Amino acid sequence: MAWSQDEERMLAQIERHLVDEDPRLVARLESFNDRVRRGEESERRRAAKANGEQLPKQRPRRSTIIIVISWLLIATLVATLLVLVLRHEAAALAF
Repeated sequence: MAWSQDEERMLAQIERHLVDEDPRLVARLESFNDRVRRGEESERRRAAKANGEQLPKQRPRRSTIIIVISWLLIATLVATLLVLVLRHEAAALAF
């Protein structure tokens, strides 16, 4: 059932007041909506997979990409430090 223009206008006005009065609550509600959307999407994917339907390729989330890049940087840093320490020890043994 569609809402009347008056109802839509009132809801928009309430939303504007809420954003102005409590931005933290708005951020929490948006975060909740994102999680619900992701849950619904995963449920649809699970149902489609159970029915044997072909699923579109899913992009990795931004947080996953950031974590992978962070681990690669940490691994590179550790490898570089190990190389430097081993070179220093080899040079010290040569004298």
